Amino acid sequence: MTDQPRGAAEHERAAPFLLAGFERRVLPALARALPARVVPDHLTALGLAASTWIAVSYMLANRNPAWLWGASIGLVVQWFGDSLDGTLARVREIERPRYGYYLDHITDAYSTAAIGLGLGLSPYMLLSVALTIVILYLILSINVYLETYVFGKFRLGYAVLGPTEARVVLILMNTVALLLGPLRFVVGGVSVTLFDLLGAAGVLAMLVLVIARVGGNLRVLARMEPPRRSS
Repeated sequence: MTDQPRGAAEHERAAPFLLAGFERRVLPALARALPARVVPDHLTALGLAASTWIAVSYMLANRNPAWLWGASIGLVVQWFGDSLDGTLARVREIERPRYGYYLDHITDAYSTAAIGLGLGLSPYMLLSVALTIVILYLILSINVYLETYVFGKFRLGYAVLGPTEARVVLILMNTVALLLGPLRFVVGGVSVTLFDLLGAAGVLAMLVLVIARVGGNLRVLARMEPPRRSS
């Protein structure tokens, strides 16, 4: 869902990530093909159910690695529900900007936490790595919401990576794990997997991105609102 609230001014959306062009072409066509009885809230519920399914699939991979197929299928379904709810509202001109904005981001927070926890309780990623990713992802998200408020611009992604790209990376990692196994390494005496190494790289990247963006925002805001001296 990509609805946004109307305030004193409309919020401008900016989505420069890799698959944005693909989604701009495909999502409206999918929305128009949906039957009239399907409404945006149905798609939001589908996305939430898929997030729960993904988490359960990762945890069940402790019993059978084939559950990674379930996680990958869930990621596709979750993309469908999460990406199409707002698109469907716009195509049918039934937007509810404040309702949609609030619902979208509270469900995103749940999905992020559920998938991260599922990964951390799977045999493929350390819980500490997974929870660190979840925390940083939520910090990045909170920063986006604050930017929307202070700048009137909704910049959904960071650099060229957004939620859809994250899903694609997870599906690729699931496939590698299915074909080659966890690919364990020992780093500093700790047994880690390919998921852990890529997760740690993601953590470093998110740290750099949030520090750079927060620093840039503060510089812009300082110019917009220079310090006042008491008379």
